[in-house]
Amino acid sequence: MREAPRTDVPLEGVLDEPGLRAIPERDAIERQPRKGLPVSAWIGIIIIAINAFAAIFGPWLAPYGEAAVVGDVWAPISAAHWLGTDNLGRDLLSRLLYGAQTSIFIALAITLISFSLGATLGFFAAVVGRWVDQLLSRLVDVLMAFPTLILALLVLSVLGSSIPVLIAVSAILDSTRVYRLSRAVAMDVEVMDFVEVARLRGEGLWWIMSREVFPNTLPPLVAEFGLRFCFAFLFISALSFLGLGIQPPAADWGGMVKDNANAISFGLAAPLIPAAAIAILTIGVNLVVDWFLHKSSDIRGGR
Repeated sequence: MREAPRTDVPLEGVLDEPGLRAIPERDAIERQPRKGLPVSAWIGIIIIAINAFAAIFGPWLAPYGEAAVVGDVWAPISAAHWLGTDNLGRDLLSRLLYGAQTSIFIALAITLISFSLGATLGFFAAVVGRWVDQLLSRLVDVLMAFPTLILALLVLSVLGSSIPVLIAVSAILDSTRVYRLSRAVAMDVEVMDFVEVARLRGEGLWWIMSREVFPNTLPPLVAEFGLRFCFAFLFISALSFLGLGIQPPAADWGGMVKDNANAISFGLAAPLIPAAAIAILTIGVNLVVDWFLHKSSDIRGGR
């Protein structure tokens, strides 16, 4: 007969086993200091803060008016013009500060509208399902079948390039990407037990979408918000460079690159200044988004 397992083994002997001693206590884990923000995240935050400050207070900081001709064409850097002048003799620093307000606020408006529309429809399609999901998904597939830039150029050439039309067209086209992401993550959440419990309690559709689905899809959506802002910012700059974005004499960074493109032939850096501003802001946002993605996924390696 097999012997019954012994119950008089000392607990100290068991805990002294090498495999068990390697397991840290819960209190020891909680006492471990948490790492702060990495250097890359701080760099991104500083870049975003500087650009936000320029966008808010740019018109008051600019030494000259937005469209004022104050010097010679493509004048070099001097005490009167810290970044030189553009193709019409306007101060580049002033145009850059005014352009920060125009470019950043329009890109932010596009991102907010596209997320409000795309996320709401994505959650609605995932929670309701059936023919609603099929109808919305096929409509989004049709819009995404056309190249975004070509479709935007076609619509803007017909409706005009006013700022409200520009924001509406860009937001609708960008909302298709947000819809696909929000629908995908919401479909993973809406099959969870807590969502089914909410349905059994008799909660309505809006409650389930806002109180159950949305909080559990927040990390990927926040990360996507930062990426969508970068894409909207670059998209508006591309439209301005092609002549269908922000119309002159209003300043925006993409239009400034277009206006001063010929300066490259003379070895001047006038178009590189707004191009660098676009690149730096995009890098800053991506650094913060990258940190947030790692944080939400509990990936701390290399920090």
